[in-house]
This record gives sequence, structure tokens and C-alpha cells, in this order.
Amino acid sequence: MRDDNGDKYVFAACTYFAKNHPGETCGSNGLPLTPSSISILGRAQRLLNIEHPNLCTYLDVIRGKHERIIVVTEVFGKSLEEWNTKFTFDEITNIGLQIAKGMVFLHKQDIIHRTLADDNILVDSCGRVKLFNYGMYYMTGGGSDVPFPLGLPRYLSPETILNGGGPAADVWTFGIILLELCIGKLWHNLKSGPILRRILTLVHAANPAERIAREHDCFEAYKLVPDYLRNVIEKCLKIYPSERATFEDLVAELSQNNVKQLDDVKKPRGLLGCKLQYLYYWWQLTGGDIQAELKKNGLIKNSPPILSMPIAILLDGCTIGGKSGALFDRRIAKYSLDLLKARLSHIPPQDFYPLMHERRKDYDAVALPKIIRERDTEYQFYRLLWFQRLLHGYPYTTQYIRAEAEVDIPPLVRGDVWAALLGVKGDIEEQYERIDKETPTPTDRQIDVDIPRCHQYCWLLCGPSGHRTLKRLLKAWLLTNPQYVYWQGLDSLTAPFLYLNFCNEARAFACLSAFVPKFLHKFFLKDNSAVIKEYLAKFWQMAAFHEPELATHLHDINFVPELFAIPWFLTMFSHVFPLHKIVHLWDALLVEGPSLPLFMGVGILRQLRDTLLDSGFNECILLFSDLPEIDIGECVKESIEMCRSSPRSISFRRFTNEPATKDPMDVVEIPLEVLLTEISPRISLSDFFSLICQDKCCVVDIRSNLQYEKSCIEGSVNVPYSGVHLGQHDLKSLGVQPHKVITDAVKQKKIIVIASAEDETAQLFSDYLVKCSVPRVCILHGGISALHSHVPSLFILPLKKIGTK
Repeated sequence: MRDDNGDKYVFAACTYFAKNHPGETCGSNGLPLTPSSISILGRAQRLLNIEHPNLCTYLDVIRGKHERIIVVTEVFGKSLEEWNTKFTFDEITNIGLQIAKGMVFLHKQDIIHRTLADDNILVDSCGRVKLFNYGMYYMTGGGSDVPFPLGLPRYLSPETILNGGGPAADVWTFGIILLELCIGKLWHNLKSGPILRRILTLVHAANPAERIAREHDCFEAYKLVPDYLRNVIEKCLKIYPSERATFEDLVAELSQNNVKQLDDVKKPRGLLGCKLQYLYYWWQLTGGDIQAELKKNGLIKNSPPILSMPIAILLDGCTIGGKSGALFDRRIAKYSLDLLKARLSHIPPQDFYPLMHERRKDYDAVALPKIIRERDTEYQFYRLLWFQRLLHGYPYTTQYIRAEAEVDIPPLVRGDVWAALLGVKGDIEEQYERIDKETPTPTDRQIDVDIPRCHQYCWLLCGPSGHRTLKRLLKAWLLTNPQYVYWQGLDSLTAPFLYLNFCNEARAFACLSAFVPKFLHKFFLKDNSAVIKEYLAKFWQMAAFHEPELATHLHDINFVPELFAIPWFLTMFSHVFPLHKIVHLWDALLVEGPSLPLFMGVGILRQLRDTLLDSGFNECILLFSDLPEIDIGECVKESIEMCRSSPRSISFRRFTNEPATKDPMDVVEIPLEVLLTEISPRISLSDFFSLICQDKCCVVDIRSNLQYEKSCIEGSVNVPYSGVHLGQHDLKSLGVQPHKVITDAVKQKKIIVIASAEDETAQLFSDYLVKCSVPRVCILHGGISALHSHVPSLFILPLKKIGTK
């Protein structure tokens, strides 16, 4: 990354326009045509993952207005076009060898360069070579998505001019570049038309390289070229593509004659030693603006609309007249790190290399909302470097990753962190490749219908590349899980994993495969009615536990969870919220565990509380058909608080993949038909004992006075069920002492535990308290008899406080 100006420039941007579709607005399937820029954006994502010593790293591809595409990539040194000094043959050999190595890698990735030229081959002062802008042909679909020809005429092979050619076309271009380095620029005074005609006349030449040299009066100079180098050039400049050498052959031949060894470049320390993707990300957070520099260099020009309006628009959508900007400008805008260096200048060198055993300093930004933390340059600097260290040690650092993810996850490594939290490891690529994702299946038709409607506001997912990848993921998952069927919403559930792993299909599949058993066990069975009913019943109980007034109101107007909450939990909210909110919600989900979605549902209701309390059934239906704006940050925060403050047993579900409970005191399992009739959840004996010891609960014993006097729990209040008027929803009707005890418990945010000899009476009394808007009401599972059977020695008069023994 060094040129004559040192480390001044590390990345650059170029821009061009994608092709506009003609007048038709829909394709053969009746759907709107995908803009060409969207197709380009989808293909370009693959380029962002390419890393090779002889290839510039792609950093970003941006879609602008009016089908504009901006490509940001690494830059260093100067292009061959800018070098004024003549290279020696040894230097030419070394440059050619490095170019060939880069091309071998591209061709193995099934990427044809096609635009190889002297202005996109970068060489630094040390002789290191990197290819720049090598993905233009690939990302534009072979040039079909842009309205201009690709490549410079003098570097085009004969078959390319005739609208043909494959990887061998790059070999011809490579031969022309080597020939230019040896004898000078070719056809530099001719326009495009004559150049193309000259190239086509070479089809009659026995030795095109010699023919070109004679045309330029450079035959004597060509004869001075070493034999091995001439042999390489002539192997490249064969008229028939099948007769040309491959880049593997050229690498082998050039390697035998390469005498120039590059000096080992020591990796810079400090800021410039960080990943280039990190530097670009921090630079943007600091205020770096890609488009501003493009405008400064004249690559983006703003013209008044009146000057660009066409004179006429034909029926087919074509236009006549009107001033338009250049479709493609080969110039680039370079960017320096001066802005970022100034922002991070106060950071000591040791902070670039965090050690796991050292205590890290606390940051003030931790107290800020997550969306603000994600835009804080210094905070993201420390978080990224720390997560880089943790991810490097995965899977041995899993517990540290989980602890840090509890704070927040840097957006740049969210895909890696999610995979770690889900326990993805091993050779996932090989496992994914073995799955048949192409053979038609009965579900293909439904998948094809659903995918075009899945998060179509997202430019990555709405293009052909996104649709194809999403379909492959769904088919692979269904094939590897034959016990499940395709339910609508599975596409939305898959979308976040594809969004974060767009170019790592195998990891997206592995994450989905790990996510479903953990959070949606048995949700996609052909008959999932029992699973859904249980989940909705537990959600309703959590709503009554934390928001009794709201739950009572919704129950009174018969607005049940079946009318609005099924899409929430079947897709873990991915069908309800946009992706930028889902990633924050799932960050917490993956850390907190399978119980959190129940409380997230309550968190959403809590944000809509005032509106729902003032609404009837019809108004609620309309409200949830177009859900208002939800503050996800606040929702997640409150959900985590509710989840952590609630006894674990009250959210127990039978249909879960968690290990079965072995201790009888932890059991809270009840028949589904009973669960559907209960509003307040049940608490296990184990959780009950824990709350009693910590003085975090208030026990309401609803047995008769006689039974209570024989044995009772110290500190409990006796409210005989026989004396309660269930129609009077006022705690004062219970009596002065019970009213005071329960009211004080509510103020202290204690959990109200109903203890009884019968579950039926306990449930009826808990319903009464919920209708009185008493929060955090639950039932002691098994009642007093369960306590007596597990701790009989404690049932003496008076009963000692449980847990003191």
C-alpha cells in the first residue's frame, strides 16, 4: 500500500452507470424488472471476500441515484500507465509473473478479468504488483448490465471484438501488456475503430507478435527481447484461443526465469497494520465521504434538471436529446487516512494489540444507545480489535465472545459472532456442498412465490443473486430436515443469515441449521398446532405476569394472540421488522436464549400499551395489520430486564430442545389443555425456595384459616379463598392486612406466589389478582401438598422460614 507519497493513499473509488431498462416495467413473470444496478450489487458481494497478494481488495460497492454504481477498492503505488521509466527485462519478467499469479487465482474462481490494461495494473516502488478493478466484467454480468463496452480496444482479443471469448481472452491481453512493456505503447495514436481493424487483420498472421512489432517499426527491439520472454508473449498471442497457454503454464515458465526476488515487506505496526476493511469502516465513521471526493475530482457532476431533460420520449421508453454525463470514466479518486489518523492520534501503541488476560478500560460510550455506539469511531476501534482477537481463538474463546456479545456486537463482524454464538464450526463448506440444491422439489413453486416478497427493500436480497441464494438455502435446509415442511415465513427467518453471510452460503446454512433447533424446535412440523398453542399460551401468561391491565383488556375484547402473534414467533420477528432492527433484536436473542422471544413479545405490547388500552377489537386489528414504529433498542432492553427478573420456570415449555429436567423440584410440566385455561404461570418449587431465601416474593396462602393455623410459610398472608368475592376487582375487598401486604409487595416489585391445596382455586384467585392489575402473579406448582411432600420436616407449627435450614 505504498507509493511515492508513502502511506498517503490506501483506497480509491471509481464510478459508472448501470444500464436502464427500456420502457417495459414488468418481466415475463409479471413482476417489475430488477434494476441493473441491483444485479450488479448482488454479484459484487462475492468480490468483497477475495484476498490475494496480487489482487487489490474490494472494500465496498455502493448504489447511488440514477443507477450509479460506486466501487471502492484498495490502491497503492502507481499504474503501469503512470510509470515513465522503462523496466528492465528482469523487472518485466517479475511483473508478468505477479500478474499471472493473480490471474490464476481469478480463473480458479471462475472470474474472467476482460478489462486487463496498463491503467489497472499497480506497481509500487518495491516492485510489488496488484491488479486493480479486476471485477468489472464479473459484476456487470459480462458487460450486459452496463451501456458501454468494457476494456480498452488495444487490449481486446480478436474473439472478444467478435463478441466471443472466455478465459483465454485474458491470456491474449496479458501477451499484449508484456509486448508493450518490451517495445513500448501500441497503437497509441489511433482511434478505436482503426485499432480494432488492425487487431482483426492479425488473424492472417503466422506470428501476431512479430507482425505487431513490424507495424510499429520495433522489430529490432523485439529481437532484443530474451528468448524465454518472447516465447511467453508468442504463446499468449495465438489467434485460436485453444492454442494459447494457460496462466498456470505461464506462471511455471516465468518462475523458471525470474531472477528478481522481492524484498520482504514488514507488516506495518499500529493503525496501518490493521485490516483494510477495518480502516475503511473507521474512516467512514470518522466522517469520510466517498462521493465528496468523486465530486471534487469531477467524476460526479450535478447538472440542473432542465439541461438533462430529453427533447422527446418515444413509446418504447427511449429518449431523444438531453445532456447526460459520461457513462464510465476510467479515472479514480484516491483517499488518504489523514482524517482517521487525526481522530485516533491519541491512542497509545499498545492498544492496537489487546491481550486477553489484561483488564480492559471501561468506555463511557457503553452507556449510550447501541445505535449511537455503532457510529462512535473510537468505541468501534476498540471493540473491533478486541473481537478480532476473540474470534481468532474460536472455539476456545466461546465464553468470552458470549460475554462481550452481551454488551454489543460490532456490525462489521456480526456474521462471525453470530456463527460463534450458535456454535458453528468444522468443515461447513464440504457439508453444504454435498447437499443437492438443484433437483426440483414439490416446494419449489411456493418458495418461488414467497422469495420475491421477502425483505425486498434490501438491495442485496431483492436481486437475482439474492433470490437464487435464498432458494438454495431453503431447499438445503428442507432436504436435511425431512421431518419438517416448508411454512410461509421460513424465507424471512433465513433472510438475516443470508444478509450477514451473503458470500458465505455454507455459513448462512450452518447458522440456520443451528438456530431452528434452539429457538424453533418442532415449529415447522406438518402439524405444529400443539407447539404454536403452547407458545402462544406461555406468551399470554408472560403478558399477564408483567402487564396485567393490558392483558385483561385484550382478553375482555377477545383480541387473542392467535390474531397477531403467530408471525412474530414463527419467524422470530423477522417477518415483522426490517433487517436493521432484526440484527439488534437477534443479537440479544442469541445471548439470552430461547425464553427471550416471549418477553420481546411483551415488550412490543408494552410500547403500544396506551394505544391498545384505548382501542377496541377492530382498532387493534388495524393497528397490528400495519405495526407502528417500535423502538427496538428500548424493546430489547426491557425484554432482557423482564427475562432476567422472571423466575426461569414460569416460561417453561414442553416443546423445547433444552435438556430435560431431572430434579422433581424443577418440574412444572402440565397438560396442554390445562395450560390453555390458565392465565397466570406456574413457578417450580426450586425457584420458589430461591425467591423465599432472597426475600423476593410475597406468598398468598388461600387455604382456610384452620389449615393455615396448623402449618404455614413464615411471612405469608392468609386470604381464604372461600371469602373472596371474585366479581369485585378491588384489593381492598380482601381486607386491610392482605391489601397492605400485597400493595407493599407490588411497590417493592416482589413476585406474588399463590399457594393453595388445589390448583383450580389457585388459578381462579390468580385470575382475580390479574384483573385487579396486580403484576408478577404466579402459582406455586403442586401447591402446599408439593411443599409438604418435598420438605415434610419443615411443616410444623409454626412453619420455619423455608431455606434457613
